Amino acid sequence: MKFFKSERRFETEPFDPETHYAVIRGSICTGERTAGFKDKKSGRFTEVMLIRSAKDIEKFKEEYNVTDIKTEY
Repeated sequence: MKFFKSERRFETEPFDPETHYAVIRGSICTGERTAGFKDKKSGRFTEVMLIRSAKDIEKFKEEYNVTDIKTEY
């Protein structure tokens, strides 16, 4: 997994709706939120991008063609 500082994104495997679902993970302590995908079998979370605003969420939805996103804390 490579981190691109300028874009604040992670290089990741492609999203497969059969085996993964979209998740926004939020920290209760710091308020930081990250978008990514969680494996349905193992529960492993793969971070894709940092969420700073509603615009970032829309970009995530558009880029990965996602309509339903779960939120976890």
